[in-house]
Amino acid sequence: MNSACRNQSRRASPGFQKPERTDKGSVLGKFALVAGTCVVLFATIAQAQQVDVAVGLGTIESSSPTIGGLNFQQPAEKGGSYINISGDLVGFGHRRLGLSAETSFRSREANYDGYEKYRPILTDVNAFFQPRLRKKLGLDLMAGVGVASTRFNLPASCNIPGCINYTSSNHFMEDFGGGVRYYVWRHVFVRPEIRYYHIQNNAEFHSNNLVRLGASIGYTIGPN
Repeated sequence: MNSACRNQSRRASPGFQKPERTDKGSVLGKFALVAGTCVVLFATIAQAQQVDVAVGLGTIESSSPTIGGLNFQQPAEKGGSYINISGDLVGFGHRRLGLSAETSFRSREANYDGYEKYRPILTDVNAFFQPRLRKKLGLDLMAGVGVASTRFNLPASCNIPGCINYTSSNHFMEDFGGGVRYYVWRHVFVRPEIRYYHIQNNAEFHSNNLVRLGASIGYTIGPN
């Protein structure tokens, strides 16, 4: 059965609800307001004495739908390798408080119900707290908001100039998490980490709740 027929059969099924992918404007509007506020705060602490940048690898875990259901069920948003890029600026409260920004995306596209490819991207900005435990050991704790964006590649080919063969779904989300930072050599650190994401109205997938587990390697600019 071709992809068009499979698509039609899903729409005809009484248990299938077509995922909503039309909330882009409202989501981006909320995120733009938050991002604008963060830009102002970053400018306020531009004289901060510490900046950290890091890149890492992890995976996503989430609950799965019940096996054996008769009607279509949205798949679980889980598994795969996720690359994350992050940065923070520390300058408040004896140099322990600051702001951070992070994006995490699936390194390879996944299959959505066997008929189209998709790639999730999680981007957030956070309030940041960095207590020091020992000379080389500390914590990175954060909480904030962001956007969960999923790009779906449509199964039909599109070779006409200007034609777009993908669609994006965007949802506002809240997040919090932390990691254990250890300096292995001078300003170079490693950080095992965990993040929790609550994605509002994540109708394309089974659950609104995601957990990312992974580790990063980073570099500190300034005293640590």
